[in-house]
Amino acid sequence: MSPAEAGLQGVVPIIPTLFNTNEELDLAATAACVRFAVESQLSAVCLPAYGSEFYKLIDTERAAVVGTAVEAAAGRTLVIAQSNHPAARHAAELAKANEARGANLISFALPRMFALPEADLLAYSRTICQAVKIPVLIQDFNPSGQTIGAEFCRRLSEDCGNFSFVKLEEPLMAPKVRAIREATEDRVGVLEGWGGMYLLELVVPGICGLMPGLALGDLLQKVWRLARAGDSSDAADLFEKLLPQIVYSLQNMELFLWMEKDLLVRRGVISRSQAHVRSATLTPDEDAWQHAIWLNQRVADLTAN
Repeated sequence: MSPAEAGLQGVVPIIPTLFNTNEELDLAATAACVRFAVESQLSAVCLPAYGSEFYKLIDTERAAVVGTAVEAAAGRTLVIAQSNHPAARHAAELAKANEARGANLISFALPRMFALPEADLLAYSRTICQAVKIPVLIQDFNPSGQTIGAEFCRRLSEDCGNFSFVKLEEPLMAPKVRAIREATEDRVGVLEGWGGMYLLELVVPGICGLMPGLALGDLLQKVWRLARAGDSSDAADLFEKLLPQIVYSLQNMELFLWMEKDLLVRRGVISRSQAHVRSATLTPDEDAWQHAIWLNQRVADLTAN
């Protein structure tokens, strides 16, 4: 299945996992976030990913948020179910279960706790892709080393026709985007992560979209549409207003989680009581938090105009 056939284009936000004051799941808030994505006319949502605190969830909680997203989306946007586990067998089981729950696509992150040869990463990926019939997206987040490239994507695409997307989160990857598209004859679409920080430089090389947090999703969708239409000046004008918040929040993933939920509160998507980050987390110091909420309010003010 080609990227166009899978229906992903533009912003695909990560839906956060929302917790109440007791750090219990708030599925009503998850549903509200999915509805916000639908109202923003975004082509898909993804959860539970790094930006959803998946690493703090037990299996039943992961299942609950996926099921809630499928129900809230009601076919109006695609649901990508992240099915992460360092063991291929268990990741494949999660993927099959999420397919049965009604997910439209399966996503998983390559295991990067230890250095693994490409042949073993290919075997891991084949196991999961072959476990499901729906399209698959692979995330490779490897800040300490090299990520997968064109040859990996070509080989996996030839072995598994449902491997449709790769999400990469690294700077200066325009040549890699071009190489993956060429090697797979555009069977594999490239999505840019890392909050959308590298969006503008990658439109021309041909990414099919980006996967930021939800709170900036509709604004980054405007940047995407302007840039794709060739209106680079207006795209840059809006992007420059968002970039300080993106750069500041991504200094630490836990800081990103606090800022993402605070911005969703400021935008009226969730309530303050639903904006908790589950422990263990990095609690921002007062100076850091005051700057964070100043940046968030600047973004929120953009949407009020």
